[in-house]
Amino acid sequence: MEQHKVIFYPGGEIGNAADGESLLRVAAAAGLYITASCGGNHTCGKCKVIIESGTIEGGISEKLTAEEIKKGYRLACVSKIKSDLTVRIPAESQFSDKRLLEESVSKRLLIPESLKDIRPDYKLDPLLNKYYLELPPPTKEDNIDDFSRVKRAIKSTYKDCSINLFSLNKLPQTLRESNFKITLTLLEEEKNKPKIVNIEEGNTQDRHFALAIDVGTTSIYVRLINLSSGEILATVSDYNAQIGYGEDVITRIVYSLKGDGLKILQEAVVKTIELLITQILNEKNITRQEISYLVAAGNTTMVHLLAGITPKYLREAPYVPVTNSSIEIQASKIGLEFPEYVHLYILPGVASYVGGDITAGVLGTGLFQSDELTLFIDIGTNGEVVLGNKDWLITTSCSAGPAFEGGTIKHGMRATIGAIEQVEIGNDYEPMLITIGHKPPKGICGAGLISLVAELLETGIISQKGKFNTNIDTQRIRTTQGIKEYVLCYADQTDIASDIVITEPDLDDLIRAKGAMYAGICTLLDSVRLTIMDISKIIVAGNLGFHLEIEKAITIGLFPEVSSSKFIFIGNGSLLGTTLCALSKEMFEQVKQIANSMTNIELSDNSEFMNEYIAALFLPHTEEKRFPNTFKMLSPFKQKCK
Repeated sequence: MEQHKVIFYPGGEIGNAADGESLLRVAAAAGLYITASCGGNHTCGKCKVIIESGTIEGGISEKLTAEEIKKGYRLACVSKIKSDLTVRIPAESQFSDKRLLEESVSKRLLIPESLKDIRPDYKLDPLLNKYYLELPPPTKEDNIDDFSRVKRAIKSTYKDCSINLFSLNKLPQTLRESNFKITLTLLEEEKNKPKIVNIEEGNTQDRHFALAIDVGTTSIYVRLINLSSGEILATVSDYNAQIGYGEDVITRIVYSLKGDGLKILQEAVVKTIELLITQILNEKNITRQEISYLVAAGNTTMVHLLAGITPKYLREAPYVPVTNSSIEIQASKIGLEFPEYVHLYILPGVASYVGGDITAGVLGTGLFQSDELTLFIDIGTNGEVVLGNKDWLITTSCSAGPAFEGGTIKHGMRATIGAIEQVEIGNDYEPMLITIGHKPPKGICGAGLISLVAELLETGIISQKGKFNTNIDTQRIRTTQGIKEYVLCYADQTDIASDIVITEPDLDDLIRAKGAMYAGICTLLDSVRLTIMDISKIIVAGNLGFHLEIEKAITIGLFPEVSSSKFIFIGNGSLLGTTLCALSKEMFEQVKQIANSMTNIELSDNSEFMNEYIAALFLPHTEEKRFPNTFKMLSPFKQKCK
């Protein structure tokens, strides 16, 4: 089959394509993440590219304006490559700048200061330990076999030990080349009876490291930990390369069922992890042989894809995963480039849509050992909620959709450089914008969307149904191709050379997303006959919390109306819990107990959830008694919205 070369600008990356291959897929294979919320199914209209030279088939779509088509814009998902191409990825289609990810974790403590009162108790006790031995060499009088010599020496500490074949093969040469001074890496499978999994020359007890990995749908974080001191040495992150095949778990599950889709997705996530591991080890001058083990967490779909297990039945009723248990696997078996003694431990989940990232978050917050009733909320495409304390835990997952991550919003984007994160609107209906990195706007992130909608509501620009009030005196409200919208930023002020707007369909998506989250919280509370007033703390996990204005989130009805002092933002709860499991055997066993003790409430056929959801499709809610202070604040603007 004829092959074509595709050059992508502005970076100059080169991809190779078979004749007729999708431009979006070629970009993904080249490591370029073009925004494509729908996974290339031609429904989101976000994968815009400019064909500067060469020939494609298709690419023109009703989702492009006539002006865009005239300028050479095409949709990558429906563009079939027919010759060598030069393609430019415009700013609005570039997936984002990973620098923000790196900055957001570089200064983070192991236990966030916000958790100082409820942080979990743990002691440094790694899953594997190192043990230094100085042995007498064999003589005619003492000529027992090499392994018996090791066992005899270790008896002062352990009752007995076993050894794997890898270490047994290394043993004779390592002993003699090190003058019988060796360090054992021990896995204590039974009390006082460890297994020797690796042998090194000399004393390497202070070269004992682990990697904690958060495998997110959008982003992957890798953290390097010194197991001899408990110190976090570095944290790096990047976007999950699976993004090129769909931005949410459902589109990836669908892709995994097509041909070699599962293999492609598994290799994509491993490639991202490998690049991050190489980066972090090079930065700290540590070899792969000095890594004793890896610990990872992710949602149920991400865990299945990482391990190469089909996620097919996660989206088919009754939504059954292959396993919710913790998984131990030889790291090299899934493509990670480590010696055979290095294992990957994947944390357990609870259900199809409550994974190890949530059990890790519950562990990291200390919720499981708290006397106080606490709500733990992780906001993403799926909103997971956990309720309980040291005595009991229940959980649920509600599909909020990708609105909070910018997926279905016309000018939505991830929380990265150039994203609008805060909006203030004056009495003249003119907006003041704050962007991440204080750069010209490229779009609006989830926190910015919440801030904007709250301001639109408070100033009477929109009604509580999310409809624009066309009677007010501002040119920023307009109708384009039959759709009403508010101009947030004009083209000459943006970094994408086009107006940034919010449309009524965007508002509908936001209302549905916040409605699902609020309804999930209320349904979970109602299932145990509690109200929000019974809750002492509300812990919010996820990157959204770093930019979120809590009062604005309450104004639109995303969170219940309670004092903002009850809210605690912790950032990446999954990485926090995974780090603790890497540091402590006790924490690793505890996360298993958390997973086993959690009761999952399924919402897909829950009539109470549907009633709550329908009632929440209003800003902030249809029932004034749920948000009395918010309704009082909005009352001066009701007249404007009639």
